[in-house]
Amino acid sequence: MMKPILIMGTFIVNLALISYTLFIYFERKYRISNSKVLSFLTIGVILDISATICMIIGSSKGPFTLHGILGYSSLTGMLIDTYLIWLHKKKNGINPMISSAVHKYSLLAYIWWLIAYITGVLLVMFR
Repeated sequence: MMKPILIMGTFIVNLALISYTLFIYFERKYRISNSKVLSFLTIGVILDISATICMIIGSSKGPFTLHGILGYSSLTGMLIDTYLIWLHKKKNGINPMISSAVHKYSLLAYIWWLIAYITGVLLVMFR
């Protein structure tokens, strides 16, 4: 039986998945840093940080496992993406086009995050 804190972390990380997926969908579709893109990305990062904290607290294996390091690196990638997109918006005003470099980075960061998410799912499934 899973600890309640891990159940909460699992629920929250699934919300982060939804938020990040909506972010990447709208970012890919519009290529602008509008309020929808920024909101979904920022909410995703907040949820991801919350889920990570829950997982660390509830883990009996400690914070430095292979999956943990993969998760921290993917969260870091999304934090960098959030910083880049907010910075771009701040420098370029309302609804600026996202540069092709940031556009590509967003997709790579999202794919890396999905890999970390899927490995977590597989770890739970094969326990």
